[in-house]
Amino acid sequence: MDIATIFFWIKIGVVFYIFTIAAIIDIARKDFGSIGMQALWAFIALIPFIGWLIYLVVGYRKGRKPDPHIS
Repeated sequence: MDIATIFFWIKIGVVFYIFTIAAIIDIARKDFGSIGMQALWAFIALIPFIGWLIYLVVGYRKGRKPDPHIS
């Protein structure tokens, strides 16, 4: 493998890593009704390469952002 191919795959890996971290942060900020559902979505988001995409397509709208006015 030449150096250009290696850098290409590193760039792809970094992009997938960033999307995965963004999905995990979004899951941590939302309420899914129970801690079990939140853990399930976090587990799904951690599936290599496609977990964040599954969360984005299916789970993103299932969670609700907590109301900041309720303490």
